[in-house]
Amino acid sequence: MKLGKAKSSKDDHKRGDEPAILEMEDLDKKAMRLAGMLEPDTISLASVTAVTTNVSNKRSKPDIKMEPSSGRPVDYQISITVIEARQLIGLNMDPVVCVEVGDDKKYTSMKESTNCPYYNEYFVFDFHVPPDVMFDKIIKLSVIHSKNLLRSGTLVGTFKMDVGTVYSQPEHQFYHKWAILSDPDDITAGCKGYVKCDIAVVGKGDNIKTPHKANETDEDDIEGNLLLPEGIPAERQWARFYVKIHRAEGLPKMNTSIMANVKKAFIGENRDLVDPYVQVQFSGQKGKTSVQKSSYEPIWNEQVIFTELFPPLCKRIKVQIRDSDKVNDVAIGTHFIDLRKISNDGDKGFLPTLGPAWVNMYGSTRQYTLMDEHQDLNDGLGEGVSFRARLLISVAVEILDTTSPEIICSTDVQVEPVSNISESATGKMEEFFLFGSFLEATMIDRKIGDKPISFEITIGNYGNHIDGVSKSSSVKKKKKEGEDQEEENELIQNSSEDEADEDADLTSVSSTPPMKPFITDRNYFHLPYFEKKPCVYIKSWWQDQRRRLYNSNMMDKIADKLEEGLNDVQEVIKTEKAFPERRLRGVLEELSIGCSRYVTLANKDVNLAGRTKLDRERLKSCMREMDSMGQQAKQIRTQVKKNTVKEKLKLAQNFLQRLRFLADEPQHSIPDVFIWMMSNNKRIAYARIPSKDILYSVVDEETGKDCGKVKAVFLKLPGKKGFGPAGWTVQAKLELYLWLGLNKSRKNFLHGLPNGFEEIRATKMGHGLPPVTLVYDMKQVFQLRAHMYQARSLFAADSSGLSDPFARVFFSSQSQVTEVLNETLCPTWDQLLVFDDVELFGEATELRDDPPIIVVEFYDQDTVGKAEFIGRTFAKPIIKMRDEPYGPPRFPPQLEYYQIYRGNSIAGELLAAFELLQVGQGGRADLPPLEGPTDSERGPILPVPLGIRPVLSRYRIEVLFWGLRDLKRINLAQVDRPRVDIECAGRGVQSALIQNYKKNPNFSTLVKWFEVDLPENELLHPPLNIRVVDCRAFGRYILVGSHAVSTLRHFIYSPPDKSCNNWATAAKLMNGYMVLTNGCSQARSSPSLSSRTFSRPAGDVSVSLEAEPPIRKMDTVVKLDAMSDAVVKVDMNEDESDKEKKKKKKKKKGGAEEEEETDERVLDWWSKYFASIETLKENLRSQEAAQAEAEEREDLEIAAEAADIRPDDLHLKGSKMKERFKEKKSSKQKRSQAADGSEKRPPKARVDELVVYNRELESEYGNFEDWLHTFNLYRGKAGDDDEHALDDDRIVGRFKGSLCMYKVPLSQEITREAGYDPNMGMFQSIPHNDPIHVLVRVYVVRATDLHPADINGKADPYVVIKLGKSEVKDKENYISKQLNPVFGKSFDIEATFPMESMLTVSVYDWDLVGTDDLIGETKIDLENRFYSKFRATCGIASNYSMHGYNIWRDPMKPSQILAKLCKEGKIDGPHYGPGGKVKVANRIFTGATEIEDENGLKKQTEEHLALSVLNHWEEIPRVGCKLVPEHVETRPLLNPDKPGIEQGRLEMWVDMFPMDMPAPGPAIDISPRKPKSFELRVIIWNTDDVILEDDAFLTGEKMSDIYVRGWLKGQQEDKQDTDVHYHSLTGEGNFNWRFVFPFDYLVAEEKIIISKKESMFSWDETEYKIPPRLTMQVWDADHFSADDFLGAIELDLNRFPRGAKTAKQCNLDMIRNEQELPTISIFKQKRVKGWWPFVARDENDEMELTGKVEAELHLVTAEEAEKSPVGLGRNEPDPLEKPNRPDTSLMWFLGPLKSLRYFIWHNYRWLILKALGLILLLLMLGLFLYSIPGYLVKKILGA
Repeated sequence: MKLGKAKSSKDDHKRGDEPAILEMEDLDKKAMRLAGMLEPDTISLASVTAVTTNVSNKRSKPDIKMEPSSGRPVDYQISITVIEARQLIGLNMDPVVCVEVGDDKKYTSMKESTNCPYYNEYFVFDFHVPPDVMFDKIIKLSVIHSKNLLRSGTLVGTFKMDVGTVYSQPEHQFYHKWAILSDPDDITAGCKGYVKCDIAVVGKGDNIKTPHKANETDEDDIEGNLLLPEGIPAERQWARFYVKIHRAEGLPKMNTSIMANVKKAFIGENRDLVDPYVQVQFSGQKGKTSVQKSSYEPIWNEQVIFTELFPPLCKRIKVQIRDSDKVNDVAIGTHFIDLRKISNDGDKGFLPTLGPAWVNMYGSTRQYTLMDEHQDLNDGLGEGVSFRARLLISVAVEILDTTSPEIICSTDVQVEPVSNISESATGKMEEFFLFGSFLEATMIDRKIGDKPISFEITIGNYGNHIDGVSKSSSVKKKKKEGEDQEEENELIQNSSEDEADEDADLTSVSSTPPMKPFITDRNYFHLPYFEKKPCVYIKSWWQDQRRRLYNSNMMDKIADKLEEGLNDVQEVIKTEKAFPERRLRGVLEELSIGCSRYVTLANKDVNLAGRTKLDRERLKSCMREMDSMGQQAKQIRTQVKKNTVKEKLKLAQNFLQRLRFLADEPQHSIPDVFIWMMSNNKRIAYARIPSKDILYSVVDEETGKDCGKVKAVFLKLPGKKGFGPAGWTVQAKLELYLWLGLNKSRKNFLHGLPNGFEEIRATKMGHGLPPVTLVYDMKQVFQLRAHMYQARSLFAADSSGLSDPFARVFFSSQSQVTEVLNETLCPTWDQLLVFDDVELFGEATELRDDPPIIVVEFYDQDTVGKAEFIGRTFAKPIIKMRDEPYGPPRFPPQLEYYQIYRGNSIAGELLAAFELLQVGQGGRADLPPLEGPTDSERGPILPVPLGIRPVLSRYRIEVLFWGLRDLKRINLAQVDRPRVDIECAGRGVQSALIQNYKKNPNFSTLVKWFEVDLPENELLHPPLNIRVVDCRAFGRYILVGSHAVSTLRHFIYSPPDKSCNNWATAAKLMNGYMVLTNGCSQARSSPSLSSRTFSRPAGDVSVSLEAEPPIRKMDTVVKLDAMSDAVVKVDMNEDESDKEKKKKKKKKKGGAEEEEETDERVLDWWSKYFASIETLKENLRSQEAAQAEAEEREDLEIAAEAADIRPDDLHLKGSKMKERFKEKKSSKQKRSQAADGSEKRPPKARVDELVVYNRELESEYGNFEDWLHTFNLYRGKAGDDDEHALDDDRIVGRFKGSLCMYKVPLSQEITREAGYDPNMGMFQSIPHNDPIHVLVRVYVVRATDLHPADINGKADPYVVIKLGKSEVKDKENYISKQLNPVFGKSFDIEATFPMESMLTVSVYDWDLVGTDDLIGETKIDLENRFYSKFRATCGIASNYSMHGYNIWRDPMKPSQILAKLCKEGKIDGPHYGPGGKVKVANRIFTGATEIEDENGLKKQTEEHLALSVLNHWEEIPRVGCKLVPEHVETRPLLNPDKPGIEQGRLEMWVDMFPMDMPAPGPAIDISPRKPKSFELRVIIWNTDDVILEDDAFLTGEKMSDIYVRGWLKGQQEDKQDTDVHYHSLTGEGNFNWRFVFPFDYLVAEEKIIISKKESMFSWDETEYKIPPRLTMQVWDADHFSADDFLGAIELDLNRFPRGAKTAKQCNLDMIRNEQELPTISIFKQKRVKGWWPFVARDENDEMELTGKVEAELHLVTAEEAEKSPVGLGRNEPDPLEKPNRPDTSLMWFLGPLKSLRYFIWHNYRWLILKALGLILLLLMLGLFLYSIPGYLVKKILGA
């Protein structure tokens, strides 16, 4: 932690890459060397010595942030969209999805009779809780089947995840991911289906980037989009989590002792006053052990078992000891086990395991009160202020084999007993010794009162005399346990009585003697610890697990060093000093050395005893991690370049996080040390010090960072008292020395103290005792000089929005105050405070290296009452010993910036210097002289001396006064005659008075200037104050509001650069906004705009016609190339149509747009919009690709560097490589284009596009502050909520204007330029600010993700537009029950700038009764857009056409716009030449020259040419900038009640037309597309192989009564059934039945539109959009019971598999391999016939084939359907013939014989046929045998 914001250049320029370790002797030499090298201004030596390096290591750094941040409630919003579910297990179910967050439940609507319901419902949960509580809440999605009012339904499956997991995702969200459902009651069951959802968690100030929503292709790839964080396998297994609870000790009493005394009187027994049990919570389930009645040291030996999927998506197990009570149970202490810390998911990782180990629990103080004000602390919220208990637990995880038969299927929590564990399992008992010495106690808050004060130190319950539990039993027992053998031996050997006695007496002196405080000043006391420093010591017994703490310490030290180094690098970058990359290389070098040192140290304790499994595994994984981190750091170090510093810095910050994570040890050993300040036997304030920080080890790296060092400790109030203002005041500041270690090794516990003391032991005899007091006989006298120069950006503490600040400086026990400066946030005190006779104890040399710290507090002086605290900062003085000269390099000291903190937030910075000078024998006369006070009127105030105050030079500051906006009332009176006062460093200028604010809020005089002396060093420039006052009658002034411009660097004007390219002529402001822009820096400031000229593909060649020396040209090319990676911009010529073709090919599967829409007439604005959104998505994809490419290029560079190339070679090489890259890229492009063009395809219609910005237009164009800046005016006290969230409420108006500052003698060239107006100074050629009438046309396209406003989780949104006094409410056109409404409207409003310039577009929720609620609003400053040089009045289209959907909207044609721009920019042109060329300012552009009018006639025109220039205007030298294209912007909607949390987004755009120009045409029609009406005709011809369900009633035959049901939209509205084919014995059914489904379809979005009333009580119809899916089911009809469902198939009409030609070819693969098979769309094919399979799932959840259907699908439009109507079923018109069904369909009793015949024949036909065949054969054989003898005889006889 840096002290303050020390300017830490660390002087790396000279220090190359060596690690940043400084030896003291070097310092002065280094400083000498530096002084020669750099101008004095950049050396900041204080940062080298005082702050960053502790040379003698006697002092550790104080922690600067005071307020506890956790435990404070914050606003959170969780939004969950349930889109659809798929593959739900179960037949024909009616699923509902239940969404639970914590205890809040919400349900979707029910979808009937489907396994893949589509919901698209959006739920929002709002919370106001502390972060810890929020992130432990469980999000649970469950699917419930057939739930209704009466029954709760049956659970299909659930999915659980904690909120923290979502929050740690990139963008804090999962988008369109599939959650896997599993059944908690049957863990053998496997996956129960998938739910597709979006989950986002938004805290205050997070902004969520939603991926663009329009017509996404369905993410059908479920496996690839599972709702799981990175790195978690898709197939999670079930596992058992065993949490074993063994025993606890040291519990506090939880009952009043009155009852106990009564009991004791009656029964005569003394009971412990607590009845503890342990409750374990994990992933939404709770388990608890038995209650152990009245026991301070309960023994449970039980285990709680959870069954959960592994790896779990819940990060923490919560273990809580509770006290069982008849009324209500209260928590005694809570511990969280973070699963990530007790497991490792790497390939050499291990399952979660812990212990057996003791965990320490902290919470409120131990005295028992009925209403404990700090009870929250015991529930684990906030930082515990006292030790509560320790608990012995272990955790183990076992992965289950779900196939084994004896497994328990349910996931309920079980509790069962376990065996006891041995004493030695948790380590050997050792005696520890804690020593503390109080060197100083100052800044004690005077509210405490002047009773004597003492300090108490405790570790665990040791040392706690007030409310620790009576030690008798526990300590004796402990001593026995741990020390039996040792004690015995000792006694036998020494056998001297007194020794043993003394040892027993040593137990502890844990508190200092009470002392009466002395008064320091009006706020603080101090205790008179001058020569005598009180000491405390405690002996305690703990299991010896020091290795764990040593391990953490080693890593923490590496991390601290890294953090400090990274802060330095950031500082170097921020202050723009030289060579940040060298410093970063040094830091990384240090890190890799630290890592390798860690590995060698850790290696030696790999096989120690008393270690748990976690100890061993953790050590291994830490060593692996540290090893790899060291390697990576080495590698990254080689890649650090000037241009990659920032990204490598990010990587190094990741290292820091990893280190901090590794260092946090999950298994505790020694509890933390608490220091309490006691007054009147009450505990007042505390500090908590982790025991590892003060733990001693022989190895230096393992020692705690504060062990044996003096540390400044600030005490704070406990629990909630410490929130807010109370938490910022210091309760006491201690200089404290602590040492903790084994009693055996305590010989050097005093080594770290400042030398020069003698020990005073307790009066009793004995030499082995530690001292109770230290008496210092050495003291040094110093004089402290505090040079308080100025502070800036202070916190506003008064209602005027300003403060009356003064600073109070504390050093040792003295304090002094600067003067109060009234009404400013940036006081320049310029005051030297001198502290005389400061006495410090200890040796002089030590003090020189490590002086105590100085505390500076800032207050706001109020006329009545106490001064109010503003903030505080710390500093270290630079010390001069008496024998050192006062001179360079260390003296006089440099002014430095110190960060001022108020709680955890930053409240400004202080510019000051501090020096501590030793007073020698000669007294003060020897010190460097002080100049007397120079200003007599300031009284006896010493100014900061000359060598220290900054060097000044003369600057002129020009101010552009434009106007004031939105001024609020002051004290109920309206502002009428405001004036603006500008002040900087005591000089200033006043604007003209606005005579009537209502009529015209602009200033009459535009530019004024003043001159002022400012420091040469830009970093020291004082802020500039803007204050607005209202001039009232009788010469009274009232402050309206103020604004402090904290840094003027943006407004510094740099004169033109002679060395720049020939086209850079004019000057420029730092941020590229000056109207006269300077080419050179332009290129530097916006690489994206600079180099397009030279890298445009063949579409448009730009040649410069000027005859220039070729070298110069070449030079430019190379410069640009080396400077920026070329951005390829394609002109809309033939290339573009190719790109379009490519895109269309990609979009081919996107639906039936193409074939129909080739006709111009069909295209509308929405075609353009959807095409543009596709482009936006592609651009995002290509950006990602480009990023990957950039990384590759960097690898090349690294390879080159490894091959040892000199840097200058590298430069050339780099650019050559880039060239090569580019060639490769362009050739690839050409190739692909050629290939594309050569395919013979009918040409597709090219859709002109606009630009869709997925954020506000302002953020793309720097808020349109190119020359007109907006300064918010503040008034009122600043809010103390974190990060000043309430600042918006303090804004009372806005000042519009600008600034420009420059050193005074300005070169003549600028003033000599033609047309230079001296009155306007640097602000040449800006428009005049007279009122202007404008027609504002607002187009509102649609809103997405609105926050639900009604109880049903929906909203009825409509748009309201306000501008000045006019308001347009579109209330009658509200859109019912929609959170993603498409408005598609334009509104025209007339306005007059400047009076009406703030446009507010709000979305309200319509309510039938009551007032309508605001959902969210967005505000647009039209004036800045109107006057901006980016020309945001009306977007420039990409193509010019006179009619059709892409008609030119602007009343000015492109050629007129171009002419106007050229005239304003004083540019030569435009010159139109033959052959489609135009020349503007030595650039040539080409384009088409013909245009078609409405009648298709070609005309000559220059518009295309002019437009091509406008589209590339940023390439024009000097004045060029990107003009705003035709666009749609996406603006977040905000609600003032929920600051900082997005309530949805609005897509819209604004056009503005001045009324003095020709009027614009009618507004473009963007009304939403009407859905197209279609009719789908489905003919069910036959079925086959349908499974047979019923048994026949006489013969037991299998048969089915088949019918087919189908529907297209929802289940209920339009399901249609065929007639029944009775008694099918083969599964064959013949139907010839027609279903007719009319539906409305949006082609662009591929959705069917349904409008229906939600319920009978609904006021109006709700519009739903659902995907077009045709469902067909086959059923078995029953007369008396419910029909049986046999199977189903669902076809997505946009992409479904082609039907098989015959029933034989139809099989399950058509469903299983849906992804691989070619699919067809009914919207293209129009007519399809074939066989499709019916499927159902069997018991084992496998898909099985349950039948086949032959169907014909025919799609016709509504018009065609009217022309050729058809009947339902087999009815007229166009009837189908009756099916030819076998006779058995007749019922049994009609023809039993026939049926019998059919049956016998049907079932036994093969048998009968075989039998008949056999009989015939036998007959033949018989005949043959019978007739052969006769035949033979005949033959023989020759008859």
